[in-house]
Amino acid sequence: MKSGEKISFYADNREPDVEKMVCGIMNGNRQMLARAITLVESQNPDHEKKAHEILDRCLEKKSPSIRIGITGSPGAGKSTFIETLGLEIIKSGHRLAVLAIDPSSMQSKGSILGDKARMEKLAVNKHAYIRPSATSGYLGGTSPKTHETILLCEAAGYDVIIVETVGVGQSEIQVDSMTDFILLLMLPGSGDELQGIKRGIMEIADAIAVTKTDGEQTGLAAISKAECDAALRMLPPKYPFWKREVFLTSAITEKGIKEVWQNITEFFTVMHEKNLLQEKRENQLKNLFTAILEDMLKKKFYLDREVCSSLTTTEQLVVTGKISPFSGASSLINIFRHLDTLR
Repeated sequence: MKSGEKISFYADNREPDVEKMVCGIMNGNRQMLARAITLVESQNPDHEKKAHEILDRCLEKKSPSIRIGITGSPGAGKSTFIETLGLEIIKSGHRLAVLAIDPSSMQSKGSILGDKARMEKLAVNKHAYIRPSATSGYLGGTSPKTHETILLCEAAGYDVIIVETVGVGQSEIQVDSMTDFILLLMLPGSGDELQGIKRGIMEIADAIAVTKTDGEQTGLAAISKAECDAALRMLPPKYPFWKREVFLTSAITEKGIKEVWQNITEFFTVMHEKNLLQEKRENQLKNLFTAILEDMLKKKFYLDREVCSSLTTTEQLVVTGKISPFSGASSLINIFRHLDTLR
């Protein structure tokens, strides 16, 4: 060290370039993966541009994976179930990424993001990566950038991806457009709840797991299994070649966990044999393309200076009843189209 030279005890916080981040991700560097996901989730235009470059490079690496969506009502024990299932998946020789989606407050836009704390054993396992994300008010049971995050995790070598959605609702069906197998979790004694669950959720489920079936819940769980079986029989099959099963499970005693994982792997084997998985992935990329295109158009529209200057006035005309909402929207679209033609 030269005379007078100061020693820095601080790490270099400069953002690495695209090349370094892509190499890091493909070599399984968790820090680079986390940074890339943060860029993907950022609303900063510079971050968005860099994130797209990283995604383009990562898509060059074709990584076969199993994508699982897990949904269920609040209290069904999704996090505990996922931890037990995740440990079973790792035991069978896989690397697992869990994308846990938490609902955001409509007031503060904040989220608890406590899934890492709830999955203690999985969080410290070197073969697992847990990434909590907020919905940011996005409908669909997922985060607006969940699909892009899946692609990054696959590039990092995680060959099983679990997406935990915020809970059962009509919007939960969005997870079906980015995963391959949907597992619906139900509590014992949820027969009445079946009536309240949107039909779309039942239709997209590839299997149902009745959770917390240990101890005094055993008898009630058997009744719930029969009710779920009956509900599935009333619905048209999702795939003509796949019979949807209902499993009795317990994350505490590990009851039914191996059977659920075996059912998932059997599903993927059949999908491969029938050459349907590639077709499904292509449709997922089409859905992602459409979603990104719509998001870009929406941003471009609302960031337009002329549209912004006319928006408040047009809104006021609508709320005072001087013009209809349809006419107001059409006038702003016409302003945007006219300006776009002039550019």
